[in-house]
Amino acid sequence: MELTAAVVEDRISEYPDVQPLSAVEAEHVELLPKLFASGDYGWRDPEWVVQWYGRRFLGAMPNADRRELEAAYDENDYEAVHDAISAAVEADDAAEMLSHLTALSGVGVEVGSAFCQFIDPERYVVVDERQWSALREAGAFDGIEDLDAPYPNPPTVATYERYLERYRSIADRCGCSLWDLYRALWVLAGDTR
Repeated sequence: MELTAAVVEDRISEYPDVQPLSAVEAEHVELLPKLFASGDYGWRDPEWVVQWYGRRFLGAMPNADRRELEAAYDENDYEAVHDAISAAVEADDAAEMLSHLTALSGVGVEVGSAFCQFIDPERYVVVDERQWSALREAGAFDGIEDLDAPYPNPPTVATYERYLERYRSIADRCGCSLWDLYRALWVLAGDTR
């Protein structure tokens, strides 16, 4: 299925029906960028991003893996988390953001990309196997080196940058935000039509 503005718009409207976390996600997409930019947040705000990364899969990510990820993140102290997020907020690009974020325990490129998304959802989006597979299935990666392949688990920073570039291009072509494209792809990835 080709990703068009109509397909994206149609699937966005279905997102709340397939993702029970949609309301709380919408709140956090609005709230977290402001909090992270101001530096005025507590432990639970960035912790929510880590929890969101695994819990949005609603059981598809094994519970033991999710708990291991969350426990590794919990090894960080608040000051280290705050410093990494502050540096990421000031960074000029994804590679620089991720260099700060992935210095944290439990934060690889995937969870780091989730932080990027909630720091600046107009410029960044999370990378994960579900999004990757939906884009691949739609032919969005055809002929693009390193992208037209199975999901690289885990992705490298360079792969994330190419993925992000392609994601932005598709969102631009479809006249939607990255967050809207994310929601449409989430629905498409589970679409059995």
